Amino acid sequence: LFRSLQGGHTQLAAAMAEAYDYDLFVIGGGSGGLAAAKQAADLGAKVAVADFVKPSPAGTTWGLGGTCVNVGCIPKKLMHISSLYREVQGDAHGIGWETKSSHSWEAMVKQVNDYIKSLNWGSKTDLRTKSVKYYNSYATFKDPHTLSLDNGKGKVEEVSAKYILIACGGRPTYGDVPGVKECCISSDDIFWQKKAPGKTLVVGASYIALECAGFMAGFGFDVTVMVRSILLRGFDQDIANMIGSYMEKHGVNFAREMVPSKFEKMADGKVKVYVKDAEYGIFDTVLMAIGRTGCAGQLNLEAAGVPYNKNGKVDVNEQDQTVVPHIYAIGDVIEGKPELTPVAIQAGKLCMRRLFGGATKIMDYADVATAVFTPIEYGAVGYSEEEAKTKLGKDRVKVYHCSAQPLEWNLNSERKEDMGYMKLIVDTAEKEKVMGVHILGPNAGEVIQGLSVALRCGVTKEHFDDCVGIHPTFAESYTTMTEEKGEGSALPTKGGC
Repeated sequence: LFRSLQGGHTQLAAAMAEAYDYDLFVIGGGSGGLAAAKQAADLGAKVAVADFVKPSPAGTTWGLGGTCVNVGCIPKKLMHISSLYREVQGDAHGIGWETKSSHSWEAMVKQVNDYIKSLNWGSKTDLRTKSVKYYNSYATFKDPHTLSLDNGKGKVEEVSAKYILIACGGRPTYGDVPGVKECCISSDDIFWQKKAPGKTLVVGASYIALECAGFMAGFGFDVTVMVRSILLRGFDQDIANMIGSYMEKHGVNFAREMVPSKFEKMADGKVKVYVKDAEYGIFDTVLMAIGRTGCAGQLNLEAAGVPYNKNGKVDVNEQDQTVVPHIYAIGDVIEGKPELTPVAIQAGKLCMRRLFGGATKIMDYADVATAVFTPIEYGAVGYSEEEAKTKLGKDRVKVYHCSAQPLEWNLNSERKEDMGYMKLIVDTAEKEKVMGVHILGPNAGEVIQGLSVALRCGVTKEHFDDCVGIHPTFAESYTTMTEEKGEGSALPTKGGC
């Protein structure tokens, strides 16, 4: 009898599995979606991924891999590195080198794009190796378990899945200023633009705005950033303002407390920009970087019973579930979580291990390190000073800080006044437990990656004090930091080697 019942359960399980085309269907072939799909396949699930890039208003499209690979982290970092070379040559001049070189925007874009295409191909190969079905089609919901796939060439098919993961990310927001989509580009376009940008206006004060403005100015283009209010909202404002000052000193113009009211395309292809309906200036390129909107609103989620917010994002619980239990979401499309590639990757893998591997660990979204690749780099993990005072209360927060200068800057006459900066934010009620670490200077991302592990392990200010620094390095200043930041106090005097 037992064997008969056991056989019946096995047959029932097989019948249930056959009721759907796939165990898991992933909507979106970005970093998070691909990581989740491959993890699920490794755990024995039958998996498919749909990814389809609708052209930007300027007509730009790209291959499999999502924002980070195609129009985000990868090309941004490469162009940032390229743009720093001019100042690196200046540093080298101070220690004996005589260098003369020129930069070609066209050559850079070609080489960066060729590298991206190799990553696109690698992503397809990974899916094939793991037997994950790839659909180059746009997926929308027909019902909670069924998706319609449109390949954009007249072929529409339907597939069903037991579980569905929404990992479609977001796209740049343009706003509703007259002429904006006809006249302007975004981060979806700049990394694939074969023609050099020339005189450029960047609208916005986000990290995307400042990073793009920074690398374009580094190549010698005339760049203006139009800022409505503050720089880098959500980041530590001391450091945000230092970044602005550094960029101004290094050739970036800022138009403060200003927003465009209209754009007009001129006969020669240039863009005339208006502010308060008065002509502000004429630019070769206008790049909009005022934020991003999630793509959830484009999936016909109504058919699945999943609500979404005005910003195109969905709410999920700590298990990454939407209100429909078998529909999950990760990455930039979920509400209130860091929009960072490694976050999406980790959340996707953990979600699949719970679904198909019997694991229980959930994603921890706290204390995720990040870096801003402006001309002077910024790394941060934990609370900003403003956030610490709001969450802990002013009386519990103490801030240690210092200025520091990389050794090689001292021999560059053009950099003698440039300064890096570091900040530790501690909780005095918890034996000066470090709640936030910030660094402004070369290779900040590399430094903060290591310190983020220490912060997650509960590091205290005493641990920093007891640590012996590596000399001569820029980051050794963390181990000798004694100056406390007072309310309205000036920056510390020069430190470093």
